Amino acid sequence: MTHNFHPTMLREYDIRGVVGDTLSDKDAYAIGRSFATLVRRAGGKRIAVGYDGRLSSPMLADALIAGINDAGADALNVGLGPTPMLYYAASTEDVEGGIQITGSHNPPDYNGFKFVMQGRPFYGADILGIGEMAAAGDWESVDVGGEGTSQSIDIVDAYVDRLVEGFAGGAFRIGWDAGNGAAGTVIEKLTARLPGEHHLLFTDIDGHFPNHHPDPTEEKNLADLRKLVAEKSLDFGVAFDGDGDRIGAIDGEGRVIWGDQLLQIYAAAVLKDLPGATVIADVKASQALFDRVAELGGKPLMWKTGHSLIKAKMKETGSPLAGEMSGHIFFADRYYGYDDAPYAAVRLIEAATKLGQSVTELRGNMAPMVNTPEMRFQVDESRKFAIVDEVLDRLTASGAQVDRTDGARVLTDDGWWLLRASNTQDVLVARAEAKDEAALARLLAAIDEQLALSGIVRGPQAAH
Repeated sequence: MTHNFHPTMLREYDIRGVVGDTLSDKDAYAIGRSFATLVRRAGGKRIAVGYDGRLSSPMLADALIAGINDAGADALNVGLGPTPMLYYAASTEDVEGGIQITGSHNPPDYNGFKFVMQGRPFYGADILGIGEMAAAGDWESVDVGGEGTSQSIDIVDAYVDRLVEGFAGGAFRIGWDAGNGAAGTVIEKLTARLPGEHHLLFTDIDGHFPNHHPDPTEEKNLADLRKLVAEKSLDFGVAFDGDGDRIGAIDGEGRVIWGDQLLQIYAAAVLKDLPGATVIADVKASQALFDRVAELGGKPLMWKTGHSLIKAKMKETGSPLAGEMSGHIFFADRYYGYDDAPYAAVRLIEAATKLGQSVTELRGNMAPMVNTPEMRFQVDESRKFAIVDEVLDRLTASGAQVDRTDGARVLTDDGWWLLRASNTQDVLVARAEAKDEAALARLLAAIDEQLALSGIVRGPQAAH
């Protein structure tokens, strides 16, 4: 028995597809069987399984568990909840791995799988290995070691208990937008445990996402939260993506606090307790963040974009805090080192308390920068990495100051610009940041010039 996945499904840090087109229950079965085979060969036998609120998730969970069981491994089904709840189960229950079924912030007809293996991120070659095992039918079976079992447990309350464990924050008036995503129930239970006044939006888990798309990095998706904060004069607001591993925030004046700006706030609080610690951010983050971490006495470290890549780097460096522009925030300080947006919301309350300023003041104190949002444009999948290589070759030849950590990040007197290939889609991603509008225009012109030399025009924005 063998299985071949659609070639677009196996990504750098997860597996993703369109249900009924590139992704089916047969894929979920093969993923479960391959992953369980790896766990068994590593001496393990139990795998935690969770799923988000998408309409296809229960069906995929059933097929995934069948594959796990047919490899002779046991499934611990933690049910419907955010991805960090599955990570919590994988960190605290007697299991050797975990799989979350989630389409994250993709459109409703998408779904996918995120993994953790024996406490470490599972990505890149690991994910390609699942495809190779399935294609070869290289699977363990029940005749070696007996049939696997499936057990369901409810860990929502234990997870919420952990979110508020040791809480040292004050009472604020906060808006919370769950976006009808998988974190809805957790947010209801969490806010009931916190001091202050809490106003909740869209906590009903609904895979149709009837109110707005659950991606807080798109400013238009923060409109309802901004309106709530303004109408009720709240201190600040937080929002969550579809599977609750990414946070968005706005201050009391309705200004967005982007991922790298949140990281400035968290870093100021964490470095009070852990002076000199390493703080990691991805290559899309503002130079202002890296400068601020250094100013606070921390060690700023720029690293590759991708939640699995950041988690691995944190383990390697012993970093207590890391984050991405996309709103993945990772705390190893007093926590497990994975990206958990409800926990990041708790730590924002704590940070404002510890720093003795409101979230609005903390946002207002940041150096004003002129920058673009993340610009994404479609290119041919077969060309995306090659284009970045061509740009790097030209820049190197011209003597430009280039950081190659993840694509090309170019530092100039005007500021910096970035061009990198997405690991998850057939798009190139560009971003630029400068001290004023004229400097930003020059940086954008430099990006366009490089793209033109590779036969590309920076076209319309690609969807996430």
